[in-house]
This record gives sequence, C-alpha cells and structure tokens, in this order.
Amino acid sequence: MFSPTPLNLPPFKAKISKKNNAVYIFDELRKKELVLTPEEWVRQHWINYLALIKNYPKSLMNIEGGLKLNSLQRRSDLLIYNSKGHKVVLAEFKAPHIKITQKVFEQIANYNSVHRIPYLLVSNGINHYYCKVDFDNESYQFIEELPDYAEIG
Repeated sequence: MFSPTPLNLPPFKAKISKKNNAVYIFDELRKKELVLTPEEWVRQHWINYLALIKNYPKSLMNIEGGLKLNSLQRRSDLLIYNSKGHKVVLAEFKAPHIKITQKVFEQIANYNSVHRIPYLLVSNGINHYYCKVDFDNESYQFIEELPDYAEIG
C-alpha cells in the first residue's frame, strides 16, 4: 500500500480514502477516485499547484490525453490548453523514487513531436524541469520556472 511522501511542491488538501486495503485519491479533473500510486500523488500535487499558484484553469487541463506515436497508442500525463483551444503545456510525471534521466526527456520530446507544444514540464515531485520549445528554429531552452497561465494563455 502506497504511503504518500512529502514532495517539493506546496501541500494541498487531498481527499484520500481507504477501501479494501487500497488507498484512493479523489481526482478533481476526472471527478472520480483513483488508486493512489506514487505517480498519481505527484500528478495531483501538480494539478493543484498549477491551478492555485500558477492560475491554470482546471477546465483546460486534460489528463492522459491519447496520442499515436510510431503506430503505438500512448498517453501523456497532463495536457493544458489555452482559452483558444491550443495546447500550451505538456507534462510528464514520474514517481518520486524515479530519477529524471535522459530517457524521460526523450519520452516527452517524442510525445511533443506529435503535439508540438511550446512548454514542457518534467517532474518526479522532487525535481522539476521546464523547457520552452522554439519550433521555428528547431531549438529549445531550459527555463527556471513555468510561466503563469496569464503569460502563456
């Protein structure tokens, strides 16, 4: 059974319940209880941080959006849209014990070759990385912080 660990993100009032020897967390976006895995713990912290601190509307967040990559069906952890319906942030989350390696960056880069989203976020809840993609010049740069919604929305 998963025991939530402290993350390098502000705490929030998670709705946690226990049933049949399993721990669940209520997902405000999907409006249902999910088994509380370490990765889900990270994702729920980020959803709340992005909504409450960075002012990203929850109504414009999409969890596990499907995409086709080299004829394989994949799911992105979090997609955020702007008010015009354009994708603006793609996030990849890992459990806190998973190191953020080159392989993780390659995973989100591969997903973004399909999505073509200007901001990328990779986090295991402890370490966070942000990237701004410039498709015109086929380049990217790591940035200190993900901009607030008003700056990119």
